[in-house]
Amino acid sequence: MKSHTAEQGELAPVPELVAAAEQALPQQAHALSRARAFAEPLIAGETLDTGENTLAHADAVAAILKAMGGSEAMQAASYLVYACAHLNKPQEVIAKAFGESYAALAIETNKLVAVQRQARDAGDAADDPREQTENVRKMLLAFSRDLRVVMLRLASRLQTLRYYAATKQVVQPGVAREALQVFAPLANRLGIWPVKWEMEDLAFRFLEPETYKRVARWLDEKRVEREQYVEQLRSELERELKAQGITAQVHGRPKHIYSIVKKMRGKSLDFEQVLDVRALRVIVPDVKDCYAALAWVHARFSPILDEFDDYIARPKPNGYQSLHTVVRDAAGRPIEIQIRTQKMHDHAEHGVAAHWAYKEAGQKGYGGVSASSEYDTKIAVLRQLLAWERDLAGSAEAGLFEDRIYVLTPQAAIVELPKGATAVDFAYTLHTNLGHRCRGARVDGAMVPLNKPLANGQTVEIVAAKEGGPSRDWLNPELGFLASHRGRAKVRAWFNEQVRHETVARGRELVERLLQRLGRTSVKLDDLASQLGFKSADDLFGVVGKDEYSLRNIEVLLQPVAPPPSEDEALLAKKWRPSAPKSSKGGVLVVGVDSLMTQLARCCKPAPPDAISGFVTRGKGVSIHRNDCSNFHEIASRSPERVIEVEWGKPKAGTDAAVYPVDVSIEATDRQGLLRDISEVFAKEKMNVIGVQTQSVKGTAWMTFTVEIADSQKLARVLVSVRDISGVRSARRR
Repeated sequence: MKSHTAEQGELAPVPELVAAAEQALPQQAHALSRARAFAEPLIAGETLDTGENTLAHADAVAAILKAMGGSEAMQAASYLVYACAHLNKPQEVIAKAFGESYAALAIETNKLVAVQRQARDAGDAADDPREQTENVRKMLLAFSRDLRVVMLRLASRLQTLRYYAATKQVVQPGVAREALQVFAPLANRLGIWPVKWEMEDLAFRFLEPETYKRVARWLDEKRVEREQYVEQLRSELERELKAQGITAQVHGRPKHIYSIVKKMRGKSLDFEQVLDVRALRVIVPDVKDCYAALAWVHARFSPILDEFDDYIARPKPNGYQSLHTVVRDAAGRPIEIQIRTQKMHDHAEHGVAAHWAYKEAGQKGYGGVSASSEYDTKIAVLRQLLAWERDLAGSAEAGLFEDRIYVLTPQAAIVELPKGATAVDFAYTLHTNLGHRCRGARVDGAMVPLNKPLANGQTVEIVAAKEGGPSRDWLNPELGFLASHRGRAKVRAWFNEQVRHETVARGRELVERLLQRLGRTSVKLDDLASQLGFKSADDLFGVVGKDEYSLRNIEVLLQPVAPPPSEDEALLAKKWRPSAPKSSKGGVLVVGVDSLMTQLARCCKPAPPDAISGFVTRGKGVSIHRNDCSNFHEIASRSPERVIEVEWGKPKAGTDAAVYPVDVSIEATDRQGLLRDISEVFAKEKMNVIGVQTQSVKGTAWMTFTVEIADSQKLARVLVSVRDISGVRSARRR
């Protein structure tokens, strides 16, 4: 029985697509013979999982690539891919012998082969759509990094199917199904039609052998009669069109078994009802001739109106254009006729890359893509890869592809993003620093808002400042600037670093001031931090700046000799005898001990009605802390016997309430008049400001006000007013 698949070596060249794939592949003298000689000792005695000799498979892949129009450089790569698995350091060895480009191609292709093998080993892709989805996702990203991988994988899979057919072996269902459901649609999207048709017929032959044989037998039974009739019709049509002034080339069009079966099943037809087994293709100089030829064909034969499609006025998604019509001859036999220009035919034969190669289409090309450079050709191919992935999504389980999008960089690399992602997400995916400096974005050449969601297949270019940081608005989910967890984490980390920088600066200032007071400015700060148990001086400054570490610890380290016991300590050592509380300095009552000197702790600066506790110090009486003070918790845990109970005293009748200094920390967008506006709020509330520290870091103001208050509850109300000031982001008591 005659085979109805294409014979090896009959593939039509796909020059533009191959050229796009080979942009980064350097042409080397004798590359093909050198690569084969390099690989032969490694793979000549090896076999693939299919049982085919590895060297024979590589030879066949190289031949298929040559038939498709691939250069010697592309053919040479087929040997290096299979040699890669037998080298200890393939990247280094191949790069040294052939260059980095060849090494990258071999490594990338082998990674993809491993992914596909794992997917098949895990079970049939058809039985688990999610496995197939992940497989396709990895294929897509691999193809986008190097278009040569597309050509190699298609050629390799076609040769595998040919080998099974030639040896009459039983094919793994996963291999044939993957060829039919993944590789053939990919070849279709890229317009590599000879590979598509042969791969479909071979895969269908393995998956449904009985149906394949039955249709092949039907075709063979009437092959001679059909071919004679088509040739007679072809010459007659070409002659009569010429008589009408239409220069046309008319060809018979071969039919492929799988396409016939698809039409039979799609339209519930018997074999004799398939209308386009007898098929002609008419190629004319320009578009007006297409419609003139169509008018003559409809006048000469009886058209079947329901079978007419105008793909010139409404091109297919991959750019395909042609007029399709079905007519009946005098005997009532159906004939399918396709009418197109030479340029349309070149696209139909050679794929999407050829379509965009025509500069006559105008600056925006056929699909809104410029046709003026190799870059545009690559963009066109990549967009067809994205469309291929969406084609598969339509046949997969609902929702599998809905959680992400793929967009293109200006250099034509594919970037995977979550659905709803914006240009800011895109910038952070490329590089953290680019995300921080992002100030605008062009999508397909037009400026768009930074919070506008991107769509699949768009080309995105980031407009960045030379330096700067993100906006706090980006963290507001209601504004929609960031959809990715990665982007939000990067923005939060940036702001945390700014706060840390400010805290470290404050801590450094406090430590250096203490060292000046103690006359120990010659102390090395890193050594001091190490002695106190910190990894670095910045770690010490950080906890000091956050008031989480007492400067007293540094004093004790640098002045370890303790003074003789004070009167207060002697009193503490006596047996506890409760007595009536008595007010002492600062308005604090010390319960159980009379006449103790008290002082308000500078680390937490308590004020009524804060919950407080006392700690008996060495030589300085009782230090009064807020109960939530971290320093108090630290010293109390070390010396719990020195903690005493205290409470606020009540002011005497007729006297003014005592005031207490507290620190207020404010973070705001720096602007002119900010300090004045905040000070006016405190003045309006009759709070005396006794100290101000300010620092501005990259447009953010960090301010510390020391104010005197009689009641901390009133301060909480005043801080609400401070937060209402324009530009203020936060205001809190330290």
